[in-house]
Amino acid sequence: MTEASIPFRAGREGYASFRIPAVVAGTLLAFCEGRVGSAQDHGNIDIVLKRSTDGGRTWGPLQAVAGNGNNLAGNPAPVVLDTGRILLVHVRAAAAASEDAILRGKVKAADGRRVWVQHSDDDGATWSQPREITGQVKKPGWRWYATTPGHALQLTTGRVLVPGNHTVPPGGGDNGTEARYNSGHCLLSDDRGQTWYLGYLDENPNGYVNVNETTAAELPDGRVYFNTRNDSPSPGNRADAHSSDGGRSLEKPFRPQAGLVTPVVQGSLLQLRDPDLLLYSGPADPAFRALMTVRASTDGGTTWRPVHTVDGLPAAYSDLVRVDATTVGLLYETGDFGAYETITFRRVPVTALT
Repeated sequence: MTEASIPFRAGREGYASFRIPAVVAGTLLAFCEGRVGSAQDHGNIDIVLKRSTDGGRTWGPLQAVAGNGNNLAGNPAPVVLDTGRILLVHVRAAAAASEDAILRGKVKAADGRRVWVQHSDDDGATWSQPREITGQVKKPGWRWYATTPGHALQLTTGRVLVPGNHTVPPGGGDNGTEARYNSGHCLLSDDRGQTWYLGYLDENPNGYVNVNETTAAELPDGRVYFNTRNDSPSPGNRADAHSSDGGRSLEKPFRPQAGLVTPVVQGSLLQLRDPDLLLYSGPADPAFRALMTVRASTDGGTTWRPVHTVDGLPAAYSDLVRVDATTVGLLYETGDFGAYETITFRRVPVTALT
């Protein structure tokens, strides 16, 4: 049996809505966006955090760890480094900068999506002041920009890797909102977050596979596996790619992954080392955000099979974490009558996934 707790519930603790979960372990840290006035993707939004010292059974008080006044701080991408420091990469923007306006090029660069990083050296109890890194990781002309959503990675080489997505300016008579301009990249740091640079770019405005929200895992052979949401009309809602140089480039561009049937939605990856199992979490209904399911691959993401279905309820974004030797944690958006009523944490025994 799985155990569940609810760290975030819409309409509580000063926030109308909680969205975009991300989770890391040591002390278990559950991050998300706390949306003050509504569930919209723009507006007054903070990155909030709850800590658990008992593996996600109970949660401490809510902390607002990244705020931007009455503007937006969102898309938390946390990672626990080998030093114990926790990095939190995220984006900031003006409250009025809607996704539609940014895609259409109607937002000044200073008000658009910009990239910041901060850190904690005490298991998330306190946080440094944020530091902007936009100039290192966002090219001039890019419009939309987002990190992950979900956790970031530190590779066995020490490199920090944060999946990202962006849009490029439109051509012809397009206005920039077309899915074909969705593109992918990753942020890399070889000095534990002090300096950053761009890794691979996947820009493919022909409307076949267009990278959107991306998650990543390091495979046992050292390659990085990327899995992404595809918003283009064809050929399916998931695509994937591999990198053999730590995210600097892709072996091949993103290609369709028909083995993962999902609606258009974000998903999460987690590579287990014992047992050797690559996990993916996301809704399994082909048309609706519902039926949260964990799927597994034993061949580096080439093929997939379902291993644990949570329930048939509405569900949307999620993030996976290794809680301890016997437990995987799933932090995910769900509710009885809509996917955004709660962000729930579920403890799943590793034996239920093998």
